[in-house]
Order: sequence, then C-alpha cells, then structure tokens
Amino acid sequence: MAWLHIRAPRGATPTATSTCLCGRDRSAVGHRKVHALIADHEAHRHLCPLRTTQEGRNAA
Repeated sequence: MAWLHIRAPRGATPTATSTCLCGRDRSAVGHRKVHALIADHEAHRHLCPLRTTQEGRNAA
C-alpha cells in the first residue's frame, strides 16, 4: 500500500519519494530531508487509514 523509492547515485544528491494508496505523495531532496522522509514514511505505515483497523476503537 505504501512505497518508498530512494535514489542515491554515487556522488550525486539523493532523492526519495513516499507514496501510498491513501493519497499520500511526498518527496525529498538532500541527505537530511531524505532521512527525515524515511522516518516519516515509517511512521505513516503505522498511521495510514488504509492499514489501521477500526476494530476496538471508540467512535468520535
């Protein structure tokens, strides 16, 4: 459901894209921003509305 695509060619600036079927579409350029996007992508995998179940949750 969620994909993380990282390009880090030798001697070039790394880039990354994080997409998900829920509509998430983020990108980053540069070492710091790519590392931050990787962490954000990992967190999204646990919070994505398509992956979390409604079972056992209280109604709002």
